[in-house]
Amino acid sequence: MTGPEPERDQGERGGRSPGFRPGARYSTLVGIAFMGLIVVAAINAARTGEGTILGTEEVLGEPVAEFAVPDIHGPLDGDANVSQDDCETSANPCPAEDAREPACEIDPEGAIRVCDLFDRPLAISFWFTRGADCLEAQDSFDAVARDYEGRVNFLSLNIRDARDEVEDIVAERDWTVPVGWDRDGAVSNIMRIGVCPTVAFVFPGGIFQAAEVGDDALSEPELDAHVRELIRQSREREGRPG
Repeated sequence: MTGPEPERDQGERGGRSPGFRPGARYSTLVGIAFMGLIVVAAINAARTGEGTILGTEEVLGEPVAEFAVPDIHGPLDGDANVSQDDCETSANPCPAEDAREPACEIDPEGAIRVCDLFDRPLAISFWFTRGADCLEAQDSFDAVARDYEGRVNFLSLNIRDARDEVEDIVAERDWTVPVGWDRDGAVSNIMRIGVCPTVAFVFPGGIFQAAEVGDDALSEPELDAHVRELIRQSREREGRPG
């Protein structure tokens, strides 16, 4: 998701060269990281045949694509399943000769099936470490998840990082939120993820309420406000007082 580390010049090895500017290398690295995110966004948009990235358009009322991923705390070590149970909602598992067991019908042992989380309002946070720094936003996501335990479902979903790295991050930062692992980026592709962090807010039943991107929009107070609004609108949809 990001380019290789720039080669170090002689000025960096043993004293600065006459033309070295302190901010030059930092600017280069920031540029590379930014371009990495642009490439991710472009690839996902091209693969889905859509010109949009989740969080940059209105998604209210759209169904959430079905997926199942290994639980980072479980024994499974494989790719995500994004096969749908209705050929009209996705190119997977059509055509018939390429059909797989739909994601929400697989044996759930060691896997996280998104459909199992549709019984309550749901927040899904998508993140990765390559070319991005989303861990503080994930800390906020975990903190808010603790506050709404039993009322709202939360899922943290890592995209394409090495499994042992994800396990170490979860342990070091003491996250309690469920963490799934999208090893090959299949969920990222079908969900049109191009920016880290991205958080999707979902009504009970698996219908998008909204999606937000970027650290500024996903601080702990902002996340809390989004979740409260998700609960309020979910109750309204069910005919209950907000």
